[in-house]
Amino acid sequence: FVYEKNFRTLTAEAGLCVVIPCSFTTGFGFTPKHIVWYKCEAYSRCDYDHEIIFHSNKNNIRVQYGFEGRVSLLEPDIRQNNCSIIINDLKESDSGLYRIRVNGERKWREDGFASIQKTTVSVEGLSQKPRVKLPTLTEGQQATLTCVAPGLCSGSVPEITWTWRGAGGTESYITGSSTSFRTKTLTAFTQRHISTLTFNSSAEHHNTNVTCKIRFTGEKTTEEASTLKVNYVKEVNITGGTNVKEGETLNLTCSVESFPPSLIMWSKLGSDITLHNDTGSATLSIINATTEHSGQYVCTAKHMNNILQENIDITVMFISHV
Repeated sequence: FVYEKNFRTLTAEAGLCVVIPCSFTTGFGFTPKHIVWYKCEAYSRCDYDHEIIFHSNKNNIRVQYGFEGRVSLLEPDIRQNNCSIIINDLKESDSGLYRIRVNGERKWREDGFASIQKTTVSVEGLSQKPRVKLPTLTEGQQATLTCVAPGLCSGSVPEITWTWRGAGGTESYITGSSTSFRTKTLTAFTQRHISTLTFNSSAEHHNTNVTCKIRFTGEKTTEEASTLKVNYVKEVNITGGTNVKEGETLNLTCSVESFPPSLIMWSKLGSDITLHNDTGSATLSIINATTEHSGQYVCTAKHMNNILQENIDITVMFISHV
């Protein structure tokens, strides 16, 4: 017989899964019946019964403690000569050497063969983070955030939770929000775990953080925080004196709280001339004001596809020089 396998060192992360690729060919007259996988330490031959972590013969075969239900053949039909396995719900203690044995029959007698080399699996701490998808958020509109757990493993279903950290810095939940969870099966051994958070966006949520936290088997956790950007605009606000004397300076400030910042423009009613413009806030200053500056002034704010206006009456009082 000939045994083929891509022996290598595989690195995986706790809480996720690892696939050990394996294939074999056999000599004439050998019929494969069962696949056996062992896990051992460097000093071991890796073929003792107490080192078995998987046996395709489920009858009266005990596997190492902690591996029950976590190891599966990618191809259950042994006639396909595929001995690859997937180990789910990984733990750091799963690090070690792995060896494969194929049991079968040759000329009606039990026979078998094992790999000469072993595969090394190194399980490290969980470092992968979930992927959070943020749509465009607009005040007054419903928004749905999506969180996708790392890995495509078919083991235990992870727990996914959402938290919100408002302006005060306290972690809580968005008022009136709802969450949903679904598992999307991609193949027989790969799944994608997805959670959504739905809420009505408001200016209160702008520049605050929402966190998606994933908890895998064995208390392995990972999280990703995202800053929310909400499109919103408040009312136009004008400050400054509306009555000044001749020769004084007229100062009018127009501001609009918004995201993204609004374009602010000052003009005088009946005139197309822009007296001053700026972003977010614009101050109109007229030095040495005269009575000709009296009249109605208009502050126009352009925010995305919206235009807001506010008018203010200005009186410049005549000073008699006797």
